[in-house]
Amino acid sequence: MKIDPTIDVAEPVRPHRKHRSAARSADAIDRSRELRRTETESEDEAWRLLRRLRFKAFKFRRQHPLGRYIVDFCCPQQRLSVELDGSVHAQPNQVRRDARRDTDLRNMGYTVARFSNGMVLSAPDLFVDEVLKLAWLLSEASG
Repeated sequence: MKIDPTIDVAEPVRPHRKHRSAARSADAIDRSRELRRTETESEDEAWRLLRRLRFKAFKFRRQHPLGRYIVDFCCPQQRLSVELDGSVHAQPNQVRRDARRDTDLRNMGYTVARFSNGMVLSAPDLFVDEVLKLAWLLSEASG
């Protein structure tokens, strides 16, 4: 059998996609990547803990763009956003911003769970239990 040399059978070269949908801009994706590279100690620990939940059928993403926001952790299947709050989140201006952000995320159909950085670092088992309990509740409600 002869092969026609004029036919190119090589896979086409596909450049790295900058975004998957119109809902996530290239800027949001670039910002998410930067946040993943410069994560805090509590974000690193939370990611290590949440990644284990994929074996319980809950897959999380970190620094995930949702609309105009980038959430710390997201379980898209359950529409769950997990946010880690440091001491800055106790300031009045930040409290108002967080409330507006939570409302916007809820309007997009997401449940928002906020945890302190200290809880992740000092009581990791409790953090995982709370997230897992919420994920199961959302799973039962949608199923």
